Amino acid sequence: MAPQRRSNRKSGPAATGSQSTISFGGPSKVVKPVESTKITKDGKASNPIINTKSLPLTDSEPEVSPAVIISEVPVETRGQAPKSKEELAARKITDGRIKKYWASIEAERKAKRVHQDKLTINERILRHFDISSQYGPCIGSDRTKRWERASRLDLEPPIEVLAVLLKENAIEPGQSERAYIDELMV
Repeated sequence: MAPQRRSNRKSGPAATGSQSTISFGGPSKVVKPVESTKITKDGKASNPIINTKSLPLTDSEPEVSPAVIISEVPVETRGQAPKSKEELAARKITDGRIKKYWASIEAERKAKRVHQDKLTINERILRHFDISSQYGPCIGSDRTKRWERASRLDLEPPIEVLAVLLKENAIEPGQSERAYIDELMV
């Protein structure tokens, strides 16, 4: 059995004199000063902060319809964003360079991939990009957005992945954007 603690103070967490108490309604209450509203002789309330005489009675700007606002926005070609220098470089990459990139990835492995025999090289590259955690999370975001985010954060994602994404989106728009793992989760 542990020895009993001896103290000069009274028992309890807030013994008298040892800890101050918090008061929410006493004289220490802090209040913000409020501007008082004066009532004039004609019965209207006037606020000294707002001078109603300086405000215009009508709007000086004409109303603009939403159709006019939308028509002023430049129309992108086929819904695509303006091309960046990375996208322009990715469009110049040939199929031979993509095959060499995949061969270099396969050369790093000790054994051949067993269950990817029926997949195209493009799909293999995209699935490898999906499981590469150094470029950020893949679930819940498009592959292109993930590649661009990794590029903005200087994580140096392979330009060949962007080239594959652009080629796949040209063939079937939107089909290659979701990560394979993301499709499994649904």
